[in-house]
Amino acid sequence: MEKKNSLRFDSAAGALCERIRKVVKQIPDGVKEQTQELRLRINRPVSVCCTGGIYFVTNRGGISCRPGNDMLMAEKEDLEESFHTICSYSIYSHQNEIRNGYVTLAGGHRVGISGTAVCKEGEITGMRDISSVNVRIAREIPGAADDIIECLHHNLSSGLLLAGAPASGKTTILRDIARQLSSGICGNIKKVTVVDERGELAGTYMGIPQNDLGVCSDVLDGYPKAQGILQAVRSLSPEYIICDELGTSDEVRAVEQGLNAGVSIISSIHAGSIEEFIRRRQAVALLETGAFGNVAILDGHEHPGTILGVYKAGDLLAEAYRRTDADCGGNARRYYGVA
Repeated sequence: MEKKNSLRFDSAAGALCERIRKVVKQIPDGVKEQTQELRLRINRPVSVCCTGGIYFVTNRGGISCRPGNDMLMAEKEDLEESFHTICSYSIYSHQNEIRNGYVTLAGGHRVGISGTAVCKEGEITGMRDISSVNVRIAREIPGAADDIIECLHHNLSSGLLLAGAPASGKTTILRDIARQLSSGICGNIKKVTVVDERGELAGTYMGIPQNDLGVCSDVLDGYPKAQGILQAVRSLSPEYIICDELGTSDEVRAVEQGLNAGVSIISSIHAGSIEEFIRRRQAVALLETGAFGNVAILDGHEHPGTILGVYKAGDLLAEAYRRTDADCGGNARRYYGVA
């Protein structure tokens, strides 16, 4: 697995300009295996974000905990060349992705792009003067969902909401849940639809999912989650719908409709702790739909994929109301907009 992660690093680095690419491929394999992101910022040292922290790349492919005098600096020309390489020298064909700030690469890697927005009639139509790129290295970890599936006794039919901070492993676990459900690894084979609005779950490239989501998964790539959930219910007859990072009111309504159609929903939400989770209005709104029987809280980015606890949704909902009642004079349901 570690060798595979090192190869994935080299695959992702292949999207960068030749000068930067040659150096970062010399980074020690032990660092490559732990790298989650590879970042270029104009006139700043090239950095790698690992599970243990942020490191800076030297001109000879070494790494340093602090930027020094021998750093590999990303220049304006490097950013421009990398941007064209990332877009396969066809920026126009990637305009829809660029407007949303990212491009998906072969292998499922996802490149975040920042720069100056190009607007027309109040709408973002493109981007120019690229100032940084962030290559998120796609990692598949078969078995990443084993702990949570075991905690739920191999029964996910009541719905599951994963809560965790950024880089805590939510997407990796969701991907593995899709694989296990649709391949019958954790029971009978299930029909799964993955609504992949930002391309992080399936890593679809040229219409082909780059990540293994099992043999009975359908992918709605690039669909806004609310629309994708409803389309899945209308046309794909899924038993499970899996998507990442729910929270808007439209998405909450779509979840309710999916539940009414007899579909089990598995998704995630940002929350770094149980306290943060029960204070979030979006979290309470999702629990109010009744679509999520269980909530799993993940540890932080230093221990990605680690489950801190699994809770019954009803218990968390009751606790959220109890705490808010204490804070706002017994008006918790009005505070959460469900009165």
